[in-house]
Amino acid sequence: MTMLILSQFKDDLDGYTERQLRYQAADDIWSIGQMYDHIIVVAEEYADEIKRCLASTEEQPLGKTEFGERLFQAGGFPPMKIRLLDEMNQPPNNTDKRELLERRIDALLSRLERLEPFVRSANPYVKAQHGGFGWLNAQEWYALIEMHTRHHLRQQADLERYLMEADI
Repeated sequence: MTMLILSQFKDDLDGYTERQLRYQAADDIWSIGQMYDHIIVVAEEYADEIKRCLASTEEQPLGKTEFGERLFQAGGFPPMKIRLLDEMNQPPNNTDKRELLERRIDALLSRLERLEPFVRSANPYVKAQHGGFGWLNAQEWYALIEMHTRHHLRQQADLERYLMEADI
C-alpha cells in the first residue's frame, strides 16, 4: 500500500504546471510543491528509523503512546488538519521543479522497495522512538509512511480547489 500511494502522488505530478506547484493561496497555506517536499522528507526520515530498527538487536519493552495506539488502531490519522509546534513546522521547500520531485519520489520508492523484504522479517521488539507516537518497530515505521502520505490526500484536494478558485 505504501508504494501504491506514493506512486499515485508521483503520477499526479504530471497534472500540475510549474506555476501550480508553487502557488500558495495564502502565506500560511503550503503550495502543492511544498506538500510533496514534506511527504518525501518525512518518508525519508521514517525510512531512516526503519534502518535504525534493522541495524539493532536491542529489544525495547516500551510501546506506543496513547495517541500512537489510537493512530494504529484506526489505521490512519484523524480527518483533520494537524499543525506542529512552530519550531517543528518550518515551511517545506517550494523550489523543486516537477522533474526533481519525480526523481526524489523514484529514489524514495526504490529505497522502500529495497527495505520492504527486511521489514517483513524484522524483529518486532526492536524499536525506535517517535516523538509523538512512542516506540515503533520497523513494520510500524513502514506503515506510518503510508498513513502519513495518505493523510495528505485531503490536503492535496484542498490545494487543487485553491488552484481552481484562483484559475491557475
